[in-house]
Amino acid sequence: MAYETISFSTNNGISTLMLNRPQVMNALNSKMREEITQALNSVDEKTRCVVMTGAGAAFCSGQDLTDVAAAEDVEGILRREYEPMLQAVINCRAPVIAAVNGAAAGAGANLALTADVVIAVESAYFAQAFTKIGLIPDAGGTWILPRLVGNARAMGMMLFAEKIPAAQAEEWGMIWQSVPEAGFVEAVQERARQLAGGPTSAYLSVRRAIRESGASDFAKQLDLEAELQGQAGRSADFREGVTAFLEKRAPKFSGK
Repeated sequence: MAYETISFSTNNGISTLMLNRPQVMNALNSKMREEITQALNSVDEKTRCVVMTGAGAAFCSGQDLTDVAAAEDVEGILRREYEPMLQAVINCRAPVIAAVNGAAAGAGANLALTADVVIAVESAYFAQAFTKIGLIPDAGGTWILPRLVGNARAMGMMLFAEKIPAAQAEEWGMIWQSVPEAGFVEAVQERARQLAGGPTSAYLSVRRAIRESGASDFAKQLDLEAELQGQAGRSADFREGVTAFLEKRAPKFSGK
């Protein structure tokens, strides 16, 4: 499928989704939100990992403020366009790495933080810039950020709208890793290859267990763990993992 605002390709089980409006720091307009949603919803069993990144110097600067339709119907745009896009990230059939290659601001920051793993170049930053234009954080930010960094830091980020450098974001536990520019691309690709060669169904169950834990008590979470572990225990990947361990070799997971 041909896209106008993103590029999307798959190679050796790794799909790369690149936000491709570098002239506006990959600001999100209606077409881009639609195409991100379409691309992620198109992921099938051939994809074992998705890498989401930005073209040029930024990851994503957030909402395109020249988008008149969005300015006139903020609530409607969130419901019709942002929610399906973010759900497409959450429900993707493969683990998603956000490779934050530069500025991630506003909805762009929260799009990145929705991914399963966030790896950022050291020169990148994250900003909840909404209050600078009289809005509140959206795109899932008020749900995601407190769970990552706690209420105090989330509140400070959202009220003061200050830039948080990638190294500080790593220190806070907001992201997985901050990487020097010289090794950034290879670091992302190495992690993507690792996930693409791993037990995909187990990874997705880990994602589900973690995300549901916030609304569960201990007993309910134990029950969910048993259910998901039962599924994993019946998988071809579990059989291969045990066989490889006993044969003292590296496993060759199929993702099934």
